[in-house]
Amino acid sequence: MQTEDSYHFNLIRRALDEIDSADQPLSLDDLAKRMNMSPAHFQRVFSRWVGVSPKRYQQYLALGHAKTLLRDRFTVLDTAHATGLSGGGRLHDLFIKWEAMSPGTYAARGKGLTIYWGWFDGPFGEMLAMGTDKGLCGLAFTSECGREHAMEDMTSRWPKATFIEAPQYLQPWIDGALGGTETRLVLIGAPLQIKVWEALLSIPSGHVSTYSEIAQAVGAPRAARAVGTAVGRNPVSWLIPCHRALRKSGGLGGYHWGLPVKRAMLAWESARSESA
Repeated sequence: MQTEDSYHFNLIRRALDEIDSADQPLSLDDLAKRMNMSPAHFQRVFSRWVGVSPKRYQQYLALGHAKTLLRDRFTVLDTAHATGLSGGGRLHDLFIKWEAMSPGTYAARGKGLTIYWGWFDGPFGEMLAMGTDKGLCGLAFTSECGREHAMEDMTSRWPKATFIEAPQYLQPWIDGALGGTETRLVLIGAPLQIKVWEALLSIPSGHVSTYSEIAQAVGAPRAARAVGTAVGRNPVSWLIPCHRALRKSGGLGGYHWGLPVKRAMLAWESARSESA
């Protein structure tokens, strides 16, 4: 990113952290003061990055927003492609190319695999990214759990792999993800997990589905608990959008990296979809 864009990106990330940690909605003047900016300038920068005003964005962060999404933007996965809600029709979504590694690679627990890793700033806080020579295989968020936990969690998924710190190796894929251009994913998991993660990729940005709907879509309607576990074990958070899976009741359900992060992701996507 250019210097000015990089500065604004990190400024808005801090503003979102302030919004999400506040006990009540923050006024434009209060937010601008915390960012050391004039209200008018802050409003312009925020609206450019998020797509709506700070006031409108905070409305999306309300706990009841999940129920509104489920009522108004529920995606039936069996018909998602037919209705144009996936693929090229996604609003503000990432252009993702992905491939799945063989079940044998997963069973070997990463033996013989070299995985590169690095820390990056993202729209929902600091990210731990991991990838092979074929694409990103892991993305974790540290704002709720911290660096140590995130690293331990991700490396334990492929304990026999060789891990090398090399953020520069992953930078092009991270740039693609943050810039909304092409990025590549490598899915390393059991066969059912791969099916579930593929189903998640069919949920368009700004829309949601339910755990039971995902179970139906992967041909395992009676294995909702196993499907829910697979959703929770998604190793590439945000890019494989497990945050778009809700309970039938409209409850958020769980989120591996903390519910505040899930709420922020849903609010971010809703705001950008509405502004399109």
